[in-house]
Amino acid sequence: MRIRAVVLGLALIALLAVAGCAGEVDAEPETGALDLGSEVDPLTVSGRVAEGTVTVIDVREDWEFAEGHIPGAVLIPLQTLPDRLDDIPRDHPVVMACRSGNRSGQAFRFLEAEGFDNVSNMTGGMIAWREVGLDVEQ
Repeated sequence: MRIRAVVLGLALIALLAVAGCAGEVDAEPETGALDLGSEVDPLTVSGRVAEGTVTVIDVREDWEFAEGHIPGAVLIPLQTLPDRLDDIPRDHPVVMACRSGNRSGQAFRFLEAEGFDNVSNMTGGMIAWREVGLDVEQ
């Protein structure tokens, strides 16, 4: 009788473990958007750009953007962000980028406070993008 109780207990623990892990699987939300999380690395961003499943917003200054940016990125300098909220899509993932990840982190937090739930910050910015050898558009 005791062995049966132990076996049932172990089966219950295994079932709960499997059920608990199911919630950790990255599923696509009902909108069809890919949830990238709050921080995303340059290689992941590059893959999403290649798939066409993400919009990259570069929050650097015009002259920095002209020196090289992520292919297809949209320039919205950080100080203009509050006036350009209508230019940022809400129906699919958006990745904020800058030189090092600092300004884009500020932009990410600002957009989150404004109710955007589809934004991420690219860690390391263009410095990290270049360090891993990804293409830069001029």
